[in-house]
Amino acid sequence: MYPVTKDFLGKPAPPGYVAGLGRGATGFTTRSDIGPARETATDKPHQTKTADDNVERFQDADDKGLFSTNMPYEADDQEADKIWESIDKQMENRRKPRTEETGQSEDGPVISEQLKGLKRQLGEVTEDQWNSIPDVTQVAETAARMKRRRNNQVNRRGERYSQVSDSSLMATLGQQQISDTVLEDESVTDFTAISQARNDVLKMSLDREQHQGAEKIDTQGYLTSLSSLGTARAAEIGDIGRARELLKSVTLSNPKHAPGWIALARVEEMAKKMNKAREIISEACDRCPKNEDIWLEAARLHGSRESKAILASAARNIPKSVRIWMAAAELESNNDARKRIIRRALEHIPTSVVLWKEAVSLEDDPNDARVLLSHAVELVPLSVDLWLALAKLETRENAQKVLNKARRVIPDNADIWVAAARLEEQHGENGRVSKIMAKAVSSLQIIGSMDRDKWIRMAVQNDVDGYPETCRAIVRASSLVGFDNEDSDDDRVSAWMADAERVVTESIVTARELYSCALDLLPKREDIWRNAVDFENEHGSDNVLLAQMLERAVHNCPQAQVLWLIAAKHAWVKMNDVVGARDILEAAFAANPESEAIILAAVKLEDQNSQQVRALALLQKAREMTFTLDDGRRALGTPRIWMKTAGLLRQTNDDKGALEVVNQALIKFPRFWKLWIIKAQVQMRLQDPNAARQTFSQALKHCREAVALWMGAAELEQCNGSFTRARAILERARVYVAKNPMLWLASVRLEAAATPVSLDVARNMLARALQECPKAGVLWAESILLADRPQRKARSVDALKNAEANDPHVIVMVARLFWSEAKMEKARSWLERACAADPDYGDAWAWRLAFELEAQAKTNSKDAAADQRVRDVEEACAKTDPHHGELWPQVAKDPENAGLSIKDVLYKVADALSKTRQF
Repeated sequence: MYPVTKDFLGKPAPPGYVAGLGRGATGFTTRSDIGPARETATDKPHQTKTADDNVERFQDADDKGLFSTNMPYEADDQEADKIWESIDKQMENRRKPRTEETGQSEDGPVISEQLKGLKRQLGEVTEDQWNSIPDVTQVAETAARMKRRRNNQVNRRGERYSQVSDSSLMATLGQQQISDTVLEDESVTDFTAISQARNDVLKMSLDREQHQGAEKIDTQGYLTSLSSLGTARAAEIGDIGRARELLKSVTLSNPKHAPGWIALARVEEMAKKMNKAREIISEACDRCPKNEDIWLEAARLHGSRESKAILASAARNIPKSVRIWMAAAELESNNDARKRIIRRALEHIPTSVVLWKEAVSLEDDPNDARVLLSHAVELVPLSVDLWLALAKLETRENAQKVLNKARRVIPDNADIWVAAARLEEQHGENGRVSKIMAKAVSSLQIIGSMDRDKWIRMAVQNDVDGYPETCRAIVRASSLVGFDNEDSDDDRVSAWMADAERVVTESIVTARELYSCALDLLPKREDIWRNAVDFENEHGSDNVLLAQMLERAVHNCPQAQVLWLIAAKHAWVKMNDVVGARDILEAAFAANPESEAIILAAVKLEDQNSQQVRALALLQKAREMTFTLDDGRRALGTPRIWMKTAGLLRQTNDDKGALEVVNQALIKFPRFWKLWIIKAQVQMRLQDPNAARQTFSQALKHCREAVALWMGAAELEQCNGSFTRARAILERARVYVAKNPMLWLASVRLEAAATPVSLDVARNMLARALQECPKAGVLWAESILLADRPQRKARSVDALKNAEANDPHVIVMVARLFWSEAKMEKARSWLERACAADPDYGDAWAWRLAFELEAQAKTNSKDAAADQRVRDVEEACAKTDPHHGELWPQVAKDPENAGLSIKDVLYKVADALSKTRQF
C-alpha cells in the first residue's frame, strides 16, 4: 500500500490558524468550557463585570509568559511602577492650569473650574487694591452715558424731518382721548369701560330705589298686612278662649287649687275684662281663704281702698302671714299707720325678723329703735342682724356687752367677732383689733365653720367698707388656717402669694398684708422681696412705706444687687434725694465689691446730675479693679465699664480720648462687639471713613455673629454711594447669621434705595426674606410699605394673619395706613393698641405722638381734648420708659442727646420718624 501524502503539507497555514486548537491543546477556553450563553436565575445579587474580569477569564492558569500575573513581584517592578506614577502626576499637573483657564474637563466646561484660578489669586489682593476697585454701577452708568452720547451724535448727523398729514394727527388725537397711559407700571386705563361701568352701577341703584319706593306705597301690600294682623288677633283671642275653658275645668274639678284661680283671673285680665277677673279672684278668696297668694292677687287687681279691706280680711284669716302684713303696711301712706300695722303684726308673729327690721326702720328716734331692738333680740336671739343693729345703736361699753352676749348665744358666727373688731377700730384701739381677731380665728377653728378663703373674702369686704386695720388683723390671724405640720414654709408662701395675686384688684390692703406674712416667714427670700416691691410700685402710693420696705429688703438680702439698685433709684427719682441714693450705692458696693451693675448705677447717678468728673473718677477706679468675667477669667475692669468710659468721654467731646480707651479695651476684650461699634462711630465722627471701614473689617473677623456690625459696615458703604459693596456685605452677613429678619430688612431697604424708580428688585428680595422668616413682623410691615396702593389693605390682612400675634411693627404700619387715608379714629385706636402690645417699643410711642401733634395742628381753635391727648401720650411714655425700637435707641444713645429726659427723646424721635418714607 502506498502512503497517502497530505495536500496541505508544505503550504502556508490559513489565516487565523492556531495549532492544537481543535483538540484543546492550548490554554484558550472555548464555549463548551464556560457553558451556554443564556444565564440562569440565581440567588446571588447582580455584579457588574469589568474589563479586568474579562481579561482574567481568558488567561491560562499555567501561562508563564512575559506579562503573566503569576510571576513574582520584585523590587525592580515596584521601582518601575513608582516612576510611571510620578510621570502621570507630572503630566496631570501640567494639564491642570490649562484646564482651569479654558474651563474644559473631560465631561465638558464647568463654571466653578473656570473661576477657580481667579478665586485663588484673590488671596493676594490687598485692602487698598480692594477699595480702589470701581463700583459696577458707576462703570455701567459711564458706559451707558457714552453710548447715549454716541447715539445723539449719530442722530444729529442723520436727522431727517418730514411733514405729517392732518388725518394722521386727528387719528392720534382720537386715540389719546380714548385711552391714556398714566400708571407707572405701563398699564392702560380704559375710560370708556369706566364710563360704561358707572352707567351700569347708576342703573342698578335707580332700579333698587324704584323697587323700594314701590314697596313703601304698595296699597295691596298694606291691605295684606292689615289682614294678616287681624288673623293674628283672632288667633290670639282663640287661644285666650281655649285657656279660659281649660282653667275653668281646673277650678271646677279642684276648687281648692289656688294657682288655677290665679291663672284664670290673669287670663281675664289679659282679655281686658277686669270686672270678670275681680269676680273670679273674689270667688277664689271664698274658696281658698287660707292661701296668701290668693289674697295678694286680689289686692293687686282691686283699687287702693278695696285692697285695704281685702288685706284686712286676709289678716283675719291668715294672721301668721308676714307677706300679708307687709303688703298692708305698704298700702299706707302715713308713717304712723304703718307703725300700727307692723306692731299689730308683731303681736301675732313676734319671731319675724323681717317685721322687726321694718319696725326699727320706721322709727325716727334712735332711743325708740334701741328699745325695739332690745325686745327683738330677746324674742329672736339667733338673728345676727338684730344683734349687730342693736350694737350700732349702743354706746361703746354697752355695744361690747351686747356683742359679748351675742357671741355666747351664737358662738359659730364670725360676723359678731368682726363687728367687735370694727368697734375697737372706730375708737382707735388698733391693738385690741388684732387680739380680737386672733381669738376669733382660734375659737372658730375649733368649730370648723370657717376656712381661709372665707376669711380672705371677709377681709376684702372690711377693706371695701373702710376698716383697713380689721382687714389686716383678719389676714394676719387666719394666715395659717388650712395648713398642717406637713406643709413646708415654701408651700405656705406660695399659697399666700397666689391669694395676693387673686385679690389685688379688689383689696390692696389684703394683698399687701399677705405679702407681709410671706416676708415675715421667709425674710431671706429675694424673689418675695422683688414681688412685694413690684406690688408697691404698681399699686402703692406711699413713697415712705416703699422706702422702709426697701430698707428691710437690703438688710435681709445684702447680696441682692437688684434690690440695692431699686432702693437707690427710688431715693433718687421718687424721693428726689440724690445724697441718699449715693449713700445707698456706697453701702451696696461695700456689700458687693465686684458688682459691675452697682458701679455703673453710681456712674449714671453722677452723670445724670451733671457730675461727669466724679463719674470719670469712678470709672477710672473701676478699670483698675479686678473682676471675674463670665468665662472665668480675671481682668482689670469689664467690657461694659470700658464701654461706659468711652461713651462718657464722647459726651464731653473728647473723641481722641474715647478712641484711645476703646483701643485699650479691644486688646483685652476683642469679642465684645459694642466696643468695635463705638470705635467705628468715633472714627466716622472724626471724618475718617477709611479707618472706620478697616475697623468694621477687623471687627467682623472677631464677631461674625454680631448683626449690628454687619449692618453698620453696610450702612457705611451705602452712605459713601457704594451699593455694590453694601450688597456684598449683607450677603455675607446672611451666610454667617442665617434667618435674621433685620439683615433681610437692611437688604430690602438697600435695594429700594439703589433703584428708587422701580421697586421690583426690593420686592423680590422681600419675597425671599419672607420665605426664610415667615413670622417676622418687621418684614411684613415693610411689605405693606412697598406694596402698591390697591394692594396695601390685602397685604395688611396677610401681615396680621401671618406675623406673630400683636407684633408692634405690623400694628404701627396698619395705623399709618389708616392715617394716610385720613381715618383718624381708626389710626388712633391702632396706635394705642401698638403701645399696649409692647410698651417697651419706643417707636410706637413716637408715631403716636406724631399723629396726635398733627391732629392738634389741624384743629382751627384751641382744642382742650387734643391737648389732653398729647399730654396723655407724654405721661404714659415717661411712665413706661421704653428702651427698644428701630430709631429710639439711636436717638437716646446719641452722645449729643445725653442728659435729655424721656419727653425730649420722644419728641426727637417723633420728628425723625415724620421724615421717613411715607405711603
